[in-house]
Amino acid sequence: MNIKRGEIEGTLGQYLGNLATRGLLSLALALPYKSRVRFMGWFMSRVFAPLAGYSKRVRENLHHVMPELPEAEVKRLMRDVPNNAGRTLIEIYSGPEFIAKMKDIRLEGPGVEILREARDNRRPVILHTGHFGNYDAPRAALIAHGYDVGSLYNPMKNKFFNAHYVKAIGTIGQPLFPRGRRGYAKLLKHLKSGGMIGFLSDVYVRHGAILSFFGKPARTALSAAELALKYDALLVPIYGVRLEDGLNFRVQVESPIPHSTPEEMAQALNDSLEAITRQHMEQWFWIHRRWKPERLPKDAEDVLKKAMSEDTSE
Repeated sequence: MNIKRGEIEGTLGQYLGNLATRGLLSLALALPYKSRVRFMGWFMSRVFAPLAGYSKRVRENLHHVMPELPEAEVKRLMRDVPNNAGRTLIEIYSGPEFIAKMKDIRLEGPGVEILREARDNRRPVILHTGHFGNYDAPRAALIAHGYDVGSLYNPMKNKFFNAHYVKAIGTIGQPLFPRGRRGYAKLLKHLKSGGMIGFLSDVYVRHGAILSFFGKPARTALSAAELALKYDALLVPIYGVRLEDGLNFRVQVESPIPHSTPEEMAQALNDSLEAITRQHMEQWFWIHRRWKPERLPKDAEDVLKKAMSEDTSE
């Protein structure tokens, strides 16, 4: 058996990293619910984000899409974005207490009644959100209200961390479908039976379509739109919006995206997420390398501008 040194070091690094994470989570979980959420927000914002380069990433992303943003606002977001991320992480690990908060959560927006009718008639629904607010709040709230919601998730690169992370999100609700052939097959079965499935596709996708997000070219997955067209499913943007107290949420259910082409539908999803992010800038995960301009064709911006001008003129 030939085991390379790099593989051993990588596995050891994952193991040690997971130990540190588990220790931090255990420390936070020993606190009362409100205190642990506030603590994790503070820790991510003031300690981890600067050390891990997340604060710098927030600045770089903001400069890429909003170079005119005042410096004071940039600094606020460098602090508040990881704060929201830390709160979200520990909320996901606070299973029973987090679920209890979701039972009385408000469902708001023009899509609420449409979603209820789809549930009662067993029409397939694809719920689309982003890494915004707490992205598991909509799933938890809908399950608490009697909706049959499954979710597709990306297994974490750290296999040690992934084991307890999947257990944590599984506590919030089932079924869960890992990305991959087997998980995808189960997801399709759930959807075709009239169930609802949750998608997050606000990350860079290597072979995704070049669409607009905050006015800049961004590789975007078309899978949610393609599934909606193939199985005549509603495609509904939905968001768990964190309230000003930092502890509670409302679930915003938008109107379904009209069926057209996968590209037009995916662009509508990008536009929906951008709109709600502009209302709550600190709640989107600006830490992601969403755009990666260095990996795009040199004429990507020109092609995008041409496409957008054609859409406007129609």
